[in-house]
Amino acid sequence: MKGSDRPLCEAYDVALLDLDGVVYIGRRPVRAAPESLAKARAAGQRLAFVTNNASRTPAAVAELLSDVGVPASPDDVVTSAQAAARLLAERLPAGAKVLVVGGMGLRQALYAQGLRPVSRASEEPAAVVQGFSPGIAYDQLSEGARAVSAGALFVGSNGDLTIPGGDGPPNPGNGSLLRVISSSTGVDPIITGKPERPLHQESIRRTGARRPLVVGDRLDTDIEGAHNGGADSLLVFTGVTDPLQALTAPPRQRPTYVASDLTGLLVPHPEPVRDGEGHHCGGWTARGDGGRFTLSGSGDPYDGLRALASAAWADGGRPTAEALSGALDALAPLR
Repeated sequence: MKGSDRPLCEAYDVALLDLDGVVYIGRRPVRAAPESLAKARAAGQRLAFVTNNASRTPAAVAELLSDVGVPASPDDVVTSAQAAARLLAERLPAGAKVLVVGGMGLRQALYAQGLRPVSRASEEPAAVVQGFSPGIAYDQLSEGARAVSAGALFVGSNGDLTIPGGDGPPNPGNGSLLRVISSSTGVDPIITGKPERPLHQESIRRTGARRPLVVGDRLDTDIEGAHNGGADSLLVFTGVTDPLQALTAPPRQRPTYVASDLTGLLVPHPEPVRDGEGHHCGGWTARGDGGRFTLSGSGDPYDGLRALASAAWADGGRPTAEALSGALDALAPLR
């Protein structure tokens, strides 16, 4: 983990923010999100809202953000549908037909790139693009499979196997739906959403960010996407990831910074220091000995988590949950 002696909203020019689990959950704001983002903006940081959801248009996302207390315009939103349309426009001639398996977000993004959305394989599309939409029907998937079998380029907006299911278990995501066409044709799609680079590149292109900070709650999309794009990241614990999952993550999914929520944008982040006695941060010291980790001290529990992460990730290691269990007991408020 790095440290920052300035608040992150001052150290990074643009925050590339995931939405579900970071800014809102359903149609409710995440705790402290509206206030924190307003303060980050006031400090001069620009905000971009980056989503793997290809079903909503940027205008619809901006309206939802405004409804939860985070004023936004469509230009502040970057979607995986836009990244998919950009990739297709770079590979196809202007006006090329693209069969859409998905919703209005994809169609609008294709129109914006000068491409022609169609719905039938009989129209001989040059490509098929699929993005999640709750209204996807069997006939859409069948038309997509026919076009891919005939040689059309196959692009998926994102590969998330699941999406949040509210208070219940997760629901199937676009990655699960992609497997219908992929399994029936033997063709794997090109993925444009997080953690792949096209969506990150689209975000940088649209914002002009020189020092972006990716902010998210998922290790396998947000944080890994930041690694793939060469950007620093802030992991917040308001969504699907807990401290144990963060500590046991592979290197490509390890965040630069951690915070309870978006208030983490507004404060400096101390850097853990390693010496012969262990790994220190704030009033905490973490040690690794004989394959197990210990944590002692007091103060901000997130300083304890930073110290423990420094010890757990030292020298390229990847600890097990069992090795960390005793040390995490000292951070019970985070669990």
